[in-house]
Order: sequence, then C-alpha cells, then structure tokens
Amino acid sequence: MKINDLIRRISNLKTFTSFKIPAYRMYFFGMVGQWSTFSMEQVARSYLLYEITGSAVMLGVINLSGTIPILVLSLFGGAVADRFPKKTLIQLSQVGMTVVFLGYGIAVSIGYLTKDHPESWWVLMTGGLLMGIIIALAMPSRAAIIPEIVDRERLMNAISLNTMGMSFFQLGGPAIAGYIIEGFGYSSVFFIMSGLNALAIIFTSFLPKTTSTLVNRKSVIKDIGEGFRYIKSHQTVRLILAFFIAAILLAMPFQMLMPVFAKDILKVGVGGQGTLMSMSGVGAIVASLIIASLPSRRRAITLLISNMIMGGALVVFAFSTSWPLSLMMMVVVGIGRIGGNTTGNALLQTHTEPEYLGRVMSIMMLNFGLSGLGTFFAGILAETISAPWAIGGLAMILISISLFAIIFLPGFRKLD
Repeated sequence: MKINDLIRRISNLKTFTSFKIPAYRMYFFGMVGQWSTFSMEQVARSYLLYEITGSAVMLGVINLSGTIPILVLSLFGGAVADRFPKKTLIQLSQVGMTVVFLGYGIAVSIGYLTKDHPESWWVLMTGGLLMGIIIALAMPSRAAIIPEIVDRERLMNAISLNTMGMSFFQLGGPAIAGYIIEGFGYSSVFFIMSGLNALAIIFTSFLPKTTSTLVNRKSVIKDIGEGFRYIKSHQTVRLILAFFIAAILLAMPFQMLMPVFAKDILKVGVGGQGTLMSMSGVGAIVASLIIASLPSRRRAITLLISNMIMGGALVVFAFSTSWPLSLMMMVVVGIGRIGGNTTGNALLQTHTEPEYLGRVMSIMMLNFGLSGLGTFFAGILAETISAPWAIGGLAMILISISLFAIIFLPGFRKLD
C-alpha cells in the first residue's frame, strides 16, 4: 500500500475527522508546546520543590499560589474571551509561559534555585503565581475557540483529539522530564520547556483571526454577572459544572502530592515519578481514542462512570506499596480522568449558548483553581493522617457523589 493511500485512509477515519479542517490542525499543533510543558512541569517543579523543602504542606502551598489567581481572575478571563480575539489571547499566554520557564532555568543554572538555598522556594511560588494569572486569562479562550474553528458535528471529536494530544504528551512528558533531570539537571528541562512554548507561538500565528461574540460592549463586571445569571437559569449547565468541581477538588490533588508517593512510599525517585505520570498518559490516550470514535450520545453517564473509575483507581493507588500495581492504577486513573474531562467539556460546549461560552468555560477553569484548595487541604491531611489516607479518602467521596447521581438523577444521566 502506498504511503499516500495510507494517509488518506487514516484521515477518513471518524476518529481523526477534525484534522480535515486546516484551522483545527494549526490550533492542534499550536497547543503541542503547551501540552508538553504542562506535563513536564508536573514532575520538574513539584519534585524540585520537595527536594528543597521536604514538606508535603509546601507542595500544597506552592500549588495554592498558582490557583489563587485562577480563582480570582478566571471569571475576568471568560469575559475577556467573549470580548477580544481568542487567537491573540492564546499567543500572549504562550509568550508568558516561555518567560516563566526561562526564569526557572536561569535561577537553577546560576545555582540559586537548589536545595543548597532553602529560601529559594519563593522563585517557584512567584512562577506559580504568574502561571496562574496566565492560565486564568487565557484558558477560557483556548477552550472557547474550538467551536469557532470546527462545526458542531465535529465538536466532540475535536475536543477528544485535543484531549488525546494532551494525553500523548502526558505519556511521554513526565518520564522524559524525570530522565532529563537525572541526566542533565533541572536547568536543562526548564530551558527545553521554554523553547517548546516559543515554538508554539509560531504555530499559533497561522490560526485564522477570530472575532468576539459580544456586540454590545458592557462593563466586564456586568458581563460576569450575566454569565452567572445564565448558569443559574440553566440546571443542566449547573449540574455539569458541579461534577467538574467534584472531580477536580477530590481527585486532582494526587498530582501535586505525587513526590510523596514516589520518594517516600514507593521509593522510586524523580524518574519513577515521571514514569507514574506517564502511565496515567497511557490510559488517557486509550480513553481519548475511544471517545473520539464514539457517537455523541449518553455523555453524562460517561462522565459519572469515568469519575467513579478514577476514584476507584486512586483508592487502590493510595494504599499500594507495589510498584507494578501502582503503575497499573495510574493507567486506570488516566482513563477515568480523560473520560470525565472530555465528555464534561463537550457537554458544556454543546448545551451553552455561543455568546455565553467564554464565561461558562471560565467557570470550568475556576474549578481548576479550586483544585489548589483541594491540594492545599490534602497536603495538610497528608502531614496529619498520611498521604495514602488523604488521597484515598477524597477519592472515596468522589465515588459516593457519582454513584448518588447515577441513582437519583435519571434526567441528568440520560443527557447526550
């Protein structure tokens, strides 16, 4: 079979149908640099901080520094996304991330951001604060631009491919970051992350110009208020957001507390932490490919079941002292996380009117800010009752909430 025939057959698969749209291809490749650096940062920043401070509480504190701006500014980011060209906002975020990672690399290379300087953790806190501001103001634009560059029929597919891209780099990024750190040091990985974001700016420049959806210019505060009133009047949107909040608050703290498991419980070091996070990426890719191939039906039940799968895997992982079992559970965590994330995202974008989409997506991003609060309290719990009970206990609550919704909310669970 000729190569051209193979490429044509692959492009004709329903799984990859959104790649037929040139604008979506540019968007996808423009996000590659940010996806890869997000996954690499999960290892590099958290493990470096744990080496410097040796404190699970500080892991929560530093994570909180990045999520406070998200809590405060996400709503403004949603209003901005509905007012200004989303392409410009995405590119500005890429520039900002390039600068932050470059700053980390310089601080390490001059010998300051190391365990020899215990006070140097403030650099990571400052960087986290800046990253939080960038994410809060730009992430709603990244999500809300997708319906502008693909048709409604391909929306679920485009979001799934987006998730697959993030999952692919979650598969390789953490492990690569861990081995780069072990072989060449922290400065090398931070400089690579900076370069990848710079490359993303180039790809995103080929995106077509997008326009704002708001015609009548009101104040940002009034726009935010209208967004809340819209959510208040739509029960479906409220419920979707509620289950996003539950999954993020109760499950996501495991990522920032991963150094505790890698270093103190499983005793596999920074390379092992990268491998664990990469195994989560394996499950994420599997889930993304499956969902991208499925019709847009019964997505709400998929969201709830995915949350239960993720919660169950986290309970087993939290109390595991077996390296092979922990790796297997990370695969299952990835399946559950991406299943819930993708279907929930598609539900929001399907059931939200276009003129409110940026503001509704900003509420979803606000949920990611709430994950910092979850991580902060999980860090305190880890210091007081142990990391396994902190992560496992929160996961048990997530399972209970999801099961309650399946049994007692039949209207929601049948939602497409």
